[in-house]
Amino acid sequence: MKRFTQLFSELDQTTRTNEKVAALERYFAEAPAADAAWALQFLTGRSLARVVSTKHLWQWAADASGLPPWLMAECFDTVGDLGETLALLLPEEGAGSPLTLAQLVEQRLLPLPTLTDHSQREMLLRTWGELSRPERLVWNKLITGNFRVGAARTLVVRALANVAKVEPAVMAHRVMGRWRPTAADFAQLLSGDAGSIARPYPFFLASPLEIKIKPGEALDSLGDIRDWQFEWKWDGIRAQLIRREGETLIWSRGDEMVTDAFPELAEAGNHLPDGTALDGEILAWQGDGPLPFAKLQRRLGRKMVSAKTRRDFPVAFLAYDLLEAGGEDLRVRPLVERRARLEQIISAIVAAPRKSARQPLAEALLPGFELPETEPFPSLPLRLSPALKASSWTELSQLQQGARARNVEGLMLKRRSSPYGAGRQRGDWWKWKIDPFVIDAVLVSAQRGHGRRASLYTDYTFALWDQGRLVPVAKAYSGLTDAEILEMDAFVRHNTVEKFGHVRSVKPMHVFELAFEGIQKSSRHQSGLAVRFPRMHRWRRDKKPEEADTLDALRALAG
Repeated sequence: MKRFTQLFSELDQTTRTNEKVAALERYFAEAPAADAAWALQFLTGRSLARVVSTKHLWQWAADASGLPPWLMAECFDTVGDLGETLALLLPEEGAGSPLTLAQLVEQRLLPLPTLTDHSQREMLLRTWGELSRPERLVWNKLITGNFRVGAARTLVVRALANVAKVEPAVMAHRVMGRWRPTAADFAQLLSGDAGSIARPYPFFLASPLEIKIKPGEALDSLGDIRDWQFEWKWDGIRAQLIRREGETLIWSRGDEMVTDAFPELAEAGNHLPDGTALDGEILAWQGDGPLPFAKLQRRLGRKMVSAKTRRDFPVAFLAYDLLEAGGEDLRVRPLVERRARLEQIISAIVAAPRKSARQPLAEALLPGFELPETEPFPSLPLRLSPALKASSWTELSQLQQGARARNVEGLMLKRRSSPYGAGRQRGDWWKWKIDPFVIDAVLVSAQRGHGRRASLYTDYTFALWDQGRLVPVAKAYSGLTDAEILEMDAFVRHNTVEKFGHVRSVKPMHVFELAFEGIQKSSRHQSGLAVRFPRMHRWRRDKKPEEADTLDALRALAG
């Protein structure tokens, strides 16, 4: 535990990428494999669920510290992080746990949910008494399911790749697979024998293309338009549909297996030839076009999907890249070749007879096979994302301007010669999004942020006018500079009207221009509307609160 706590401190105390990677390398090279496996579990965002209720944590920590609940609440209000608050308030620290990270997790943390309240209390008090204060902080973050530290997943993968002496893309591929936090699985990750049946590939991400001048002009720097492939930027969730050794799996970009949430897509994947991996988008889809993203949200996170849910919220997988065919990794091949082979596979599925719902295709790639004019077989929710035609950058700009009417977010521009990379690599793939919706709203409440922002008021609620009163419409926490955050934090502290738990309502004095991607009707919101991906576009210091927009204006944008 001491070694992992030291790593946590080193990562938390520097903003330098090289120092973070060096600290991670030292840890993975020196830590026992069992400890390193659990460390990788937590560092890559696979935190365990909260194992003890917040109510019990507060009560038992209060008993141990002898502090009244109101004083603990005031301390939490100042610190802003539950794990850190408890670590600071508990009585004199111990000398440090005699247990390793793996032992602490497996002997103390994992059994907690199965214990009675009394046994949980005894286990926690015993553990708190053994731990040093820095160790308590890490332990508290683990038991609250809120482990976060300043190291991006890509840095963890890079460090692990350096230890294993392989390319980061190779290690990213290994880490995304179905592995467990055990010494044996960690050793396999380092050796390369990590099992490939279920493993997805690291996703290749597009960079934003910012166009600020007349349509078409800024695109000239991309060169000859014939060197590029264009597609719609779909408003769904990125996923890989994989068929290997008789098994079909679906992985989201967040490294989650979502097969259970989309059984009809898994059934469609059964028609793919073995050893196939498709990159694409899962969309709410009906007939010939996509449905709003809110429809797709009704399918997310489900383990069981009823027939009624499938009927009410239908989905489709739109494939736009082929990463693997016949078990061969195609990522180094140029996009134009991968696309041609993808079209052949989808064409074969369209043309093939279906004697059985699970009949695999024996002939996956048909030499000289041309893509038919018809859409993919309508009973299969597996489609090819169309390649768009544009003979000039100006014509492409006109396509982009009509994206919203098609329920898409904009355009994707992909260099035809590009390999399929890992992560965000500028130059070959660009996303050209349509301009967001914007509206001027009044700040009405705030609460503390998380992590490094835990002591600052950074999460804000905004409202619009409706018949002379302000009605909350959105929450946003991104868009301000560090200086503006400090300024707003001071404002919240000096202009609080009421407190509701961790939330402070404030005097309605500041107007912000909010940007967001979509608007949907919602019975769960007081305003009757829900906006998607709201963020603070700019602070409208030139406007008074009474000049902010109305709820009717938001309804008009919704159409």
